[in-house]
Amino acid sequence: MCELCLSLLQDDPTLERHFKGHRDAITSLDFSSNMKQIASGSVDACVMIWNTRPQMRAYRFVGHKDAVTCVQFSPSGHLVASASRDKTVRLWVPSVKGESTVFRAHTGTVRSVSFSSDGQTLLTSSDDKSIKVWTVHRQKFLFSLNQHINWVRCARFSPDGRLIVSASDDKTVKLWDKNSRECIHSFCEHGGYVNHADFHPSGTCIAAASTDNTVKVWDIRTHKLLQHYPVHSATVNSLSFHPSGNYLITASSDSTLKILDLLEGRLLYTLHGHQGPASCVSFSRTGDFFASGGADEQVMLWRTNFDSVDYSEVLEQKGAADEKASVHSHTHGFPSLPQESGAAGVSSQKSSSTAPVSPGAGQPDSIPAALASTLQHIVGQLDVLTQTVAILEQRLTLTEDKLKECMEMQLDLLILENRNTGY
Repeated sequence: MCELCLSLLQDDPTLERHFKGHRDAITSLDFSSNMKQIASGSVDACVMIWNTRPQMRAYRFVGHKDAVTCVQFSPSGHLVASASRDKTVRLWVPSVKGESTVFRAHTGTVRSVSFSSDGQTLLTSSDDKSIKVWTVHRQKFLFSLNQHINWVRCARFSPDGRLIVSASDDKTVKLWDKNSRECIHSFCEHGGYVNHADFHPSGTCIAAASTDNTVKVWDIRTHKLLQHYPVHSATVNSLSFHPSGNYLITASSDSTLKILDLLEGRLLYTLHGHQGPASCVSFSRTGDFFASGGADEQVMLWRTNFDSVDYSEVLEQKGAADEKASVHSHTHGFPSLPQESGAAGVSSQKSSSTAPVSPGAGQPDSIPAALASTLQHIVGQLDVLTQTVAILEQRLTLTEDKLKECMEMQLDLLILENRNTGY
């Protein structure tokens, strides 16, 4: 019944465009905030900026002396950061000129680069086993984190910028406090190298992808494993959360992309597009699209189609007989997060309502851009809370009905027992 309801409410993801221009495997990609550009990095040592609008040519940025391992747009979209095997980080202006500044960031291959949500700070990780934090404006080194004992494949800031998550070949995922610069916790459940880790949009969970072919999701407050997805048949190279927080997409060396439904704790889609390993995947800032890259040198742009699903509609159609208070298959407690945190990312709010809005977009000139953005965020949060409360009310009603049904059954059994014993 659940699958039927979902199929009535959503279409399958569709492949919209192919981008060809790299001369070796794609290693990383990211969308600009306005969805007009996609940045990609490759083993061919180039950064490409693809324009999603038709008839707009791509930009090829040459400067790195070795493979580009990671690319990311700044929140404003005015910069693209790239990390490389040549031990440097470059900051590019994503225009036809392709101007860049470069700095030597590590003593080994730089595996990842990531902007903080305010765009002021840069986070890098490296084969030299360290994580470093820099200012974006002057590329000034601030501090490093040094408890990993093997290559650090990935490091990301939390949405509020207070925490850092890192993934390493030492088979651990570490959670750091940015202010105290201390490791808060090490998650050691993976049986292989950890290739990628990131925060859930709510900031309450992290997900990690590993060479043990699995994806795991943990609660960062209780440090408990919430979900375990052994859905791939080869190394999981990359993952990306949908902005709504309801979905997670993964890319694997088994050549597939998989979309996971986090609320139901199950595999939703398996997508076959790449010839050879799928190395990277990323949702757009609004969640309407996602892009994937692979060893086949192709960047693929997909339309999600499923992001219009409203889980309150699904719950209404499922009915009391099919409703379950919690997910049992590979999850322990993930659906209860909205009750505890009221977080936007774990609610059933449509992504179109919770998507980030560019500062001042569509606002009167008299309202400061920062204030307009804050107000927009508050309205979005209130929207999400309303949706969450509505769903909780539905679940409470269903639970009450179940309880009433059980009590009536117990009463009938008691009456039957009394009759049989002669009382």
